[in-house]
Amino acid sequence: MARRDEARAEAAFMRGDVGVDGGATEETKDEAEVEKGKAQDQLLRGRAYLGREFLTWLLWRTEAGGPLVEVEGEGVSVLFMGRVVLRGVSGEVTEMSAKGTLAPYSEQVKHSLDRGLLVAQARLRFTQGEREFEATVDSEFLDIRAGKLPALMSEEEDDQLSERLLLMEQLAAMVDALVQDYLSVRASKGWSKTVVPAMKEWMRGDEQGADALAKAARARGRDARTARS
Repeated sequence: MARRDEARAEAAFMRGDVGVDGGATEETKDEAEVEKGKAQDQLLRGRAYLGREFLTWLLWRTEAGGPLVEVEGEGVSVLFMGRVVLRGVSGEVTEMSAKGTLAPYSEQVKHSLDRGLLVAQARLRFTQGEREFEATVDSEFLDIRAGKLPALMSEEEDDQLSERLLLMEQLAAMVDALVQDYLSVRASKGWSKTVVPAMKEWMRGDEQGADALAKAARARGRDARTARS
């Protein structure tokens, strides 16, 4: 028995699981951080479901208006506009699209979400201060397509190229910040207990869902002000 224990200990040391003192080489990670890491891995591997869930969550968040995240110290507001594509994995309808200025916020789209479809692709407008960006975001790899940047301030061609690249990086940073915000919420204990029920109520047009959304928006605003103070 002793030899067997020694062999196991030696094997663990050779794998790097333990140090010379027999203690674990890695600290135990917080459960929420582990879940967040798993969700991040799924997104990076291109698993479309989480990307669709992210866009659906973002649609719910944006209906209340106001900044959702901060990038470089300035709030970013998001608005779904134009065409939105919904997809599901089962049921009589597995894909549908809606067109129109406020189509993403229509009752038809909400009812389809309630039946199991999720947002697969959408046209988004990002507003930061006086600047507006637009882009089509696809859920599979969270690709940014057909981006529209703010008017360039530079006059020289070389300067315009540098400015355009900087604006593209800023647009990507906005999407990344929103994804990180979603992953933090997704990995929290409140996701299944609070967020999902509130989203379902919103999809069904219940006042409680709208109230929960408004409360979430106010809470985000308080958190942002606290962080700045």
